[in-house]
Amino acid sequence: MGHSSIFNIITPIMVGPSSSHTAGAVRIGLLAGKIYGSNRPKKVHFKLYNSFAKTGKGHGTDKGLLSGVLGFAVDDVRIKNALEIANELGIDYSFEYAEDFNRHPNSVDITFSGDVEIKISGDSLGGAEVVITNINGYNVNLKGNYHTLLLIYKDMPGMIYKVTTLIQDFDINIASMTCDREAKGHNASMSICLDSPLSEEILESLKTIDEIYLIRNIEVTK
Repeated sequence: MGHSSIFNIITPIMVGPSSSHTAGAVRIGLLAGKIYGSNRPKKVHFKLYNSFAKTGKGHGTDKGLLSGVLGFAVDDVRIKNALEIANELGIDYSFEYAEDFNRHPNSVDITFSGDVEIKISGDSLGGAEVVITNINGYNVNLKGNYHTLLLIYKDMPGMIYKVTTLIQDFDINIASMTCDREAKGHNASMSICLDSPLSEEILESLKTIDEIYLIRNIEVTK
C-alpha cells in the first residue's frame, strides 16, 4: 500500500461546493500553516490568481484558505465562519485578486507576518489534491503525501551531505529531495520527502547546525 496523504484525498468529505476551490483551498492553507510554524500569524495576505480569483468568493476559496491557516480540516463546520473567527482571534487578513497566465489556474500566494516572514505559493490541482510550489522564492514540490523536512540554510559545500547522512544514520529512507538556492554561497533550501517520520533526536541535531536558519518537520496524518 502507498502512503496515506496528509489530507486523505480519496473521496474527501468536505464543506463547500468545489473540491478544487474549497477543499483544495483548505488544504493549501493547512500546509502553508504547517510551514509557517506552530504559532498563529499576526497578519496573513492571500493573493489569488486566475480561476481562484474569478470564482473564489462564490466557491468559498477565501474562507477555505483562511480556514486552513487556522488549522481547520476540510469537513470542519467552522469554515463558513472563518472570517469572523479570524477577527475574534485578532488575525489581520486580506485578499487580493489577479490574473497571470504564467500561473496555474487555481493558484495562490500566502504571505505570513509574525514570528517569521514567509511567502508560500501553492496550486490546487483538482480532486482536492494540492502542491506547494515555492517558499520564500525557493522552488519546492510539497504535496503532503510524504513526511517532509524543509530547511532554509546558508549554501556551502557539504550541507546536503551533512543533512542526508544524519537522516540515513537513523535508518530513515529518503524518497525524494528538491534543492534550490539564490546563488552560490547565499541562502538555499532543501525539501526532503521521507518514508518515515523524523525523531526529536534528529530535529535537535539539525538545530545545532548554525548554517540552518529554518527547520520545518511536516508529518503525514494517517
